[in-house]
Amino acid sequence: METKNAAERWRLTFPKLNRHEISGSLGDLGTFIPLLVGMSITNGLDFATALFFAGLFNIITGFAFSIPMAVQPMKAIAAVAIAEHLRLGQILAAGIWTSSIIFLLGITRLITVVDRWVPKPVVRGLQLGLGLQLIGSGIKLIRETHSVWGLDSISVGIVGFAFILFFASSRKMPSALVLFVAGLVLAAAANPDIFSTLRLGFSLPHWVPLTWEDFRSSFFRAALPQIPLTMLNSVVAVCALSVDLFPDHPARPRKVAVSVGLMNLVSGWFGGMPMCHGAGGLAGQYRFGARSSASIIFLGCLKMVLGVFLGGSLLSLLHVYPNSILGVLLGISGLELSLVATDQTERGAATVMLGTAAAVLALNSTATGFAIGWVLSLLMNQVLTTKHTKTA
Repeated sequence: METKNAAERWRLTFPKLNRHEISGSLGDLGTFIPLLVGMSITNGLDFATALFFAGLFNIITGFAFSIPMAVQPMKAIAAVAIAEHLRLGQILAAGIWTSSIIFLLGITRLITVVDRWVPKPVVRGLQLGLGLQLIGSGIKLIRETHSVWGLDSISVGIVGFAFILFFASSRKMPSALVLFVAGLVLAAAANPDIFSTLRLGFSLPHWVPLTWEDFRSSFFRAALPQIPLTMLNSVVAVCALSVDLFPDHPARPRKVAVSVGLMNLVSGWFGGMPMCHGAGGLAGQYRFGARSSASIIFLGCLKMVLGVFLGGSLLSLLHVYPNSILGVLLGISGLELSLVATDQTERGAATVMLGTAAAVLALNSTATGFAIGWVLSLLMNQVLTTKHTKTA
């Protein structure tokens, strides 16, 4: 028995890499690439540094968890940074603020209390709402091509969706890998000289001095909207999804919270993009074939090599990568995340789930959606208790 347990631990720690794991590793690029490119162009985020740390934490996460746990940008911080043209120091400070609080919840085990306190229908509602948001964002990326026909167009997006759905049940076709390579071919066809802009070099992160003004000005503008999103989506929802996908070895809230905290408490002082884990990323990577941490370790090595040796020159290539392909990757990830909500078949639970998801979508706020869903759950329980008492 001890030999068998040791073999199982070895298998989970050093999983086998195959074409499906490689395909699955690309499942979260629909979120990662647009936000990374956006902050690099708009806010002066160092592309090579951000890629280096994203890769480093992919590798560390791969060995810390035995599942394909995604490492993705903190979406609220990224959205505010791009929309309001935040300075680099403010972006980094916002990530440190968020991670400090999540790390504190993790080491004190309070995050476990939060995880147990949130009713399952509310978690499912958050997952459904976030999944539908990802689908909407994917469709928006495709529509923003502003072209029905062409190398980056609505028609390419439709064909991409059809391709993925057609091979939905196939374990022989690494669909995300094929689609990503197709995107590179389309980018090269539309911009024949794009690969000539790539330059070999050597780039490593360096210390970025932050001021109190960076921390003061970023807390309410960027960190405060991100904290509940990180707590609910990057910890509570991702752990719930890991139980569904990997019931034998799910991720635990305390470990995930500590992981999120440490990432940015380290990289934030060296110019790393604010990062977290996420249910959408896990769903997308699983959907495209990832079944172990091999996919994440592979992706991390690839990111670090590209960041160190190609650096900022790679930005020009990703800047022209087809939005239609990224939209498909993002939309399918959202679909996979949404489908976990299908287990809420009882009337009361389904009502709470749908109400939570509707609030997330209508108000564009995970925190507000959670609050409304939690109150709705309390009211539904009260109604059911009253009904049961009268029946008795």
